[in-house]
Amino acid sequence: MPILDLYNHSEHRKNLAHFASLASLAAVDGEVNPEEKRVLDRFAYKMGISESEYKEVMKKENKYPFNPSNSLEERLERLHDLFRIIFADHDIDDEEMILLKKYALGLGFPDKKADRIIEKSVAIFSGRIDFDDYLLLITNQ
Repeated sequence: MPILDLYNHSEHRKNLAHFASLASLAAVDGEVNPEEKRVLDRFAYKMGISESEYKEVMKKENKYPFNPSNSLEERLERLHDLFRIIFADHDIDDEEMILLKKYALGLGFPDKKADRIIEKSVAIFSGRIDFDDYLLLITNQ
């Protein structure tokens, strides 16, 4: 197997694990609503998630590992994706905030920095912004 195939496979596994995180966050309040499902569908397409993988991830007992990146930009992009799925229904509830904090910590952000990023991101996400604007706002603390 060529080394490039190993890299692509590894990248797909990371995307699948991130998609599973997004799906778990969308379902934290009990069920995935239609707006959240549309966002998940777009992420599945963007990340190359197959229909069978999608169905497996949407099962309540999915056990995909959380794989944080070493790159700050990639970790912020993952966090940005999480905020997009949370705000798909224009609301953030207590369960989503708890899970979001766990994901931010899992991505490797220290506790206080995770709190600051989450606080700023919640303020920012009253509307939609693209990742480049998000990155600029979050990294200029």
